Amino acid sequence: METEIVFKEKKVDADSTEQLGWLAKEVLTFKEALVLLDISSSMLYKLTHKRAIPFYKPGGKLIYFKKTDLLGWALSNKQESVDVVKNDFFNKMLKIK
Repeated sequence: METEIVFKEKKVDADSTEQLGWLAKEVLTFKEALVLLDISSSMLYKLTHKRAIPFYKPGGKLIYFKKTDLLGWALSNKQESVDVVKNDFFNKMLKIK
């Protein structure tokens, strides 16, 4: 049995491209950071309060984020797959002999 995959064309209007225009920005607002990280506002408040995530507060009130900082934070603490861990273990065991 053959599976057929059909891609439907998605119509993109001017409003939706303007709404996603912030993806090209280097500096993001609090709300844009929420969308990028896909987390709740309370979680982002906790992360900034604990200073677990880099942020900027130029006027003392509004919080801004560099997109590269957010992506770096989101991709930190990489967890290797089981296969990679096994290969590393066996390679280390071979070096010991």
